[in-house]
Formats: sequence, C-alpha cells, structure tokens
Amino acid sequence: MKITTPHLGNSYIAMKVLFDGLKIPFIVPKISSEKTLEVGAKYSPEEICLPYKIMLGNLINSIEAGADTILITGSCGPCRYGEYCELFINTFKNMNYDVDIIVLDRIEGIGKEQLLSRIDKISKASNLAKVKKMRAIYNSYKVIKLIDNIEARCRYLAGFEINKGQCRKLLENCKKEIVRNDNPQEVISILNYNKKLLNKIAVNMDKKPIKIAIIGEIYTILEPFANLYIEDKLMDLGVSVTKAITPSWWMKNTILEPLGFNSPKIKKASKEYLSWYIGGHGRECIGEAVIASKENYDGAIQILPLGCMPEIVAKSILPQISKEKDFPVMSLVVDEMTGKGGFYTRIEAFVDLLERRKQLCIM
Repeated sequence: MKITTPHLGNSYIAMKVLFDGLKIPFIVPKISSEKTLEVGAKYSPEEICLPYKIMLGNLINSIEAGADTILITGSCGPCRYGEYCELFINTFKNMNYDVDIIVLDRIEGIGKEQLLSRIDKISKASNLAKVKKMRAIYNSYKVIKLIDNIEARCRYLAGFEINKGQCRKLLENCKKEIVRNDNPQEVISILNYNKKLLNKIAVNMDKKPIKIAIIGEIYTILEPFANLYIEDKLMDLGVSVTKAITPSWWMKNTILEPLGFNSPKIKKASKEYLSWYIGGHGRECIGEAVIASKENYDGAIQILPLGCMPEIVAKSILPQISKEKDFPVMSLVVDEMTGKGGFYTRIEAFVDLLERRKQLCIM
C-alpha cells in the first residue's frame, strides 16, 4: 500500500507523521499550483466547485508518483463534498487508474461497523504492534495541534512584530524542515523548538494593528493556493490575522459532533442569525463573524468557492451582521479564473478602509 491524501492546509503534515509512524509509504502531493488546477479542471465536471478541481489535481499527481490508495474524509451533509468520492471513483475508472479509495465518513452515515472496517484496511497495512499504532495516531494529533498553534501565533503576531517578516520566515522554515524529516519524534522536537523560537521574536504589544478574522468555507480558508495565499499577503501588510477553523479544530469538532458538544461558542454566537446546520461550515462562518465583532476585530474576510451553497446562504446574512454590529465584512469568491491582481487590490482597499475607519474612531 502506497497511500496519499489531497492537500488541506497543514493536514498533509499530520498525515505524513501518521504514516511514517505506521511504516506505511505515504506520498505527499506536490504543493498545489496552477499546473495542479489545470490538470484537475481538465478532468472535472464543468460546474463543480474549486476545491474538487484542486483536490483531483493533487490526487492525479500522487497516483502518477506511485500512490495506489487514496484516503479522504466524507460528508453526509447538504454539500457537494459528499459526492467527491463517487466522482473520484468514476474519474479514475475512466482514466484507467487502478486505485483504492478509502472514505472515512460519519458513523451516522455509514454505521460503526463499516467505519471500523475501512479503518482496519489501513491498520492491516502496518505490521506494528497495536500500542505502536496508537502512538503513531497520538503523535499525528500532537503534530497537527503544534503546527496549527505555531501558525496561528505567527499570523497573529505579524501585526505586532518589530522586524517585519520574521514571523512569516519562521513559519516557512519550520514547515520546510518538518516535511524533510521522516521521524515523528524528531518532527515533534522541531515543532517544539520553533515554538520556543517564536517566543523570542521581538514584538511591540502596544501597537494597534488592523486585526482581521478569516471566515468562510473550510477548504478555501485552509488551502493557501485556493485563497491565493491571502494570509501571507495580509502579514506583508502588517495585519494581525486569525481564523477559528483549522485542521486540529476540525478533528476535535468531528469527534465531539455526535455528542452535541462541538463548538458551543460558535453555535451560541450564530443562533441569532442562523440557528440551523445548513451544510459545509455556513453556521460556523456566521458565528465567527459575530464573535470577531464582539472581540473588537476591525473586520472579517469571508472566502468561498464559486457556487458553494452553504456559504452563499452565509454571505446573504453577513450584510445584516455588518450593519447591526457596525462591523465591516468583505466576501471574496474564488474559482480557477480568479486573478491575483484584482484579488490583491480588493484586499489592499479593504485594509485601507479599516485603517481610515480606525483613525476616525481614535480621533
């Protein structure tokens, strides 16, 4: 078994640590690029959303590099993501690719026995003892929490750093170093070391930078290529950036969701405007906007792929929140035709607006 997964933010780092720990060959797709999108779009249904096209490009890249097994999560909710696995199967069949697709879906959708059966298929590919397999899973979870924590801290401190660019450089170097390493314990050590380095970056916490919350559809806010590296752009502009949805948040939310204990703060915040689950992370988008307004952020940017139904619903509600909370929100829709020039111009204009607004409030 040579396994792969499509890119989704930092998740590939955790997956690499997991399968390195299980001693199962893991193929990391090349970092998403225009070529990835071009290949994915070529074999995709014309009106399917951007995440599918990029994911398909990732998987084709991995298959051509030798992967014979694909691991993806499923979705039983009202979102096209729930159809991705079926579309992948049909596409690869038409392309004469002999690959096995393992879909880890929700228990309420496929049942406990079916879920355990799919997990067991992966487990049997590892010859390690059960205790070592559990250690590999634990290390993977520890790594995703660490890298998400480091990234979140870097993005936030970028607005306060004295020597501009230090936070971004630390984050980039950290990711490059851990991807080159095949030893899970060494990866954890590298992350802990970089976490300490982050505390040594010179910052001025008396500064009052523009603070922006990134909200919206999970894939397009987590996958840098899909959002044209918006967080890097905002860091370069001296903006302090946060986002509530991360791979580690998703893991915790998925585990607690069957018990009804997932994201209580977000649920409570969204209740006034959207109290029902509408698929994707539409409810989370609304809740995060309300929370950001209460926590004195200067504004929020919603990112969504063209045609994303849950986010279109959220997008129609955000102007009401913006008006009632006096909280600026900008929505950015992305697809394969989105150009960096116009995209960055809108971001810069939004930041300028927030800066002028902040100056008027101070006066």
